[in-house]
Amino acid sequence: MHPIVILGSGLAGYGLLREFRKRDANTPITLISADDGRVYSKPNLSNALSLGRAPEQLATDDARQAAAKFNARILHNTRVVAIDPAARMLRTAADSVAYDRLVLALGADPFAPSLDGDAADEVLSVNDLDDYTRFRRALAEKQHIAILGGGLIGCEFANDLAAAGYRVSVVHLGPWPLERLVPREVGELLTRALEAHGVSWHFGRTAKRVERADAGYTLTLDDASQVSADLVLSAIGLRPRTQLAQAAGIATGRGIIVDQRLETSIPGIYAIGDCAEVAGHVLPYVQPLLIQARALAAILTGTEVRLSYPAMPVMVKTPAYPLAVLPPAANAPGEWLIETTEAGIRALHRGPTGALNGFALGGGETGKRAELAKQVAALLA
Repeated sequence: MHPIVILGSGLAGYGLLREFRKRDANTPITLISADDGRVYSKPNLSNALSLGRAPEQLATDDARQAAAKFNARILHNTRVVAIDPAARMLRTAADSVAYDRLVLALGADPFAPSLDGDAADEVLSVNDLDDYTRFRRALAEKQHIAILGGGLIGCEFANDLAAAGYRVSVVHLGPWPLERLVPREVGELLTRALEAHGVSWHFGRTAKRVERADAGYTLTLDDASQVSADLVLSAIGLRPRTQLAQAAGIATGRGIIVDQRLETSIPGIYAIGDCAEVAGHVLPYVQPLLIQARALAAILTGTEVRLSYPAMPVMVKTPAYPLAVLPPAANAPGEWLIETTEAGIRALHRGPTGALNGFALGGGETGKRAELAKQVAALLA
């Protein structure tokens, strides 16, 4: 019996292992990874190219080094196919692993674009270091990259590719980039900044077909217009991995539902990171993940805490026009108040009483994010 088993080797899985070892150096702990178990930060994938960092430079440790550093058993290239909560057992393709307490740090899968055409299966996505390695190899001798999606990841990749000298075309259903996070005025400033670096935009459009053409591809959009590119990258969002949990009878919503102890509907099984849904929140960002890891490490080592979230701004990695965003809650009453300053732009979302619900800061105004975040109510108390 392994006292604690962590399923997943992303920032959540290794983050929990790191926090656990700060509190407990000796309790046996096993981490299971479906890939090779290298330790790396997934957010670094979207700006590595312009920084001149090769994929192999992004990992800080391999599985063997991580096992030694964290005094843990690392089972890499091991895919779990089922959870048996009654037996407290994980089933893999070749073996079984017993556990006392189980942590699901499964992450999320990219949404697959709905595309017709003879090259639909050649559209790339980047969700882990192996994906990124394939993407970087595919970039060799390419010049023009099409990106499907102008959300956070799409914008960051567009900036990174443009800064590295590629022409970029972004196909985005929204009327401006990051429309779920920022008001139009801020989105338009980002649009123009990226345009100045060689990014072209196709707003209000979706791709319907992708077909091979000479050495590249032709994308046909929903208005019958076409975009030619040497490579197509999909960045249209992420879906929490809930399939294993659902099959085991664990309650799921958008993600794997947990309480403020990060425990699922089955006692002894926990979930953190991109796969977890806490009080209706699924937050695929670094800060909430680290807060979860610290809280769960405390719980697993005998200190009872309840997870809480402060207001947490997100820095968007678009150096062409830096942004810090803390979007208001969905359907929060109020309006955006926009102020252009010498440093940049300040968009504040205020409610009917003047309370600050959220903000979007651009350019030099991003330095005010911590100060403003203190004025926003905690996300989860």
